[in-house]
Amino acid sequence: MKILSTKENLQILHEDNHIIVVNKRVGDIVQGDKTGDKPLSEVVKEYIKVKYNKPGDVFLGVVHRLDRPTSGIVVFARTSKALTRLNETFKNRETQKTYWAIVKNQPPKDVNTLIHFLTRNPKNNTSKAHLKEVKDSKKASLSYSIIQKLNNYFALEIDLHTGRHHQIRCQLAAIGCPIKGDLKYGFDRSNPDGGIHLHARKLIITHPTTKETLTFVAPTPDDVIWKSIN
Repeated sequence: MKILSTKENLQILHEDNHIIVVNKRVGDIVQGDKTGDKPLSEVVKEYIKVKYNKPGDVFLGVVHRLDRPTSGIVVFARTSKALTRLNETFKNRETQKTYWAIVKNQPPKDVNTLIHFLTRNPKNNTSKAHLKEVKDSKKASLSYSIIQKLNNYFALEIDLHTGRHHQIRCQLAAIGCPIKGDLKYGFDRSNPDGGIHLHARKLIITHPTTKETLTFVAPTPDDVIWKSIN
């Protein structure tokens, strides 16, 4: 997977003196990892440096992350004060996160809340869902609804109540609905771009300095299946 953003193709959803909000593309890594690929954080730094003609190093704080194969909203802090306040906001779950996902199998119910206890396997970077609490597990909760029946798939809208490792991917797989392209959680074939059909669609946060409630909505990737949602 080598579809990395550059400052020329960044999709900025919002920017001010304290935060910058980006629509992450499939394949971007939010923060540097062992692959050595250039992370989205560095691309955004370059964008800020050039646009505002800033000398020296540009401060940019990573507030939260999205998995590399997913797309959608990522918020970065442009000041240390904003980073501290946003970190608290996300830690205390004072945000509203809405995702869209494409699955092949119809969920058991059109609308439902899923509660599992997830354990993480660092060796293969996966999580496993359990119906009851087990050793070292963390409670995971989300609500979903079917928003559209597509030709061969179902489009789901998901409201995330907790922020666990691979939570949406793991919990949907646990009810027999792995996300399109997600080989790691049981989908039968990969997507051509190596991504998965999971998109961080909407985020509601409180601005770290003005205290204004901000709502961001990220357009879906330019993909036939995503574009068939209306």
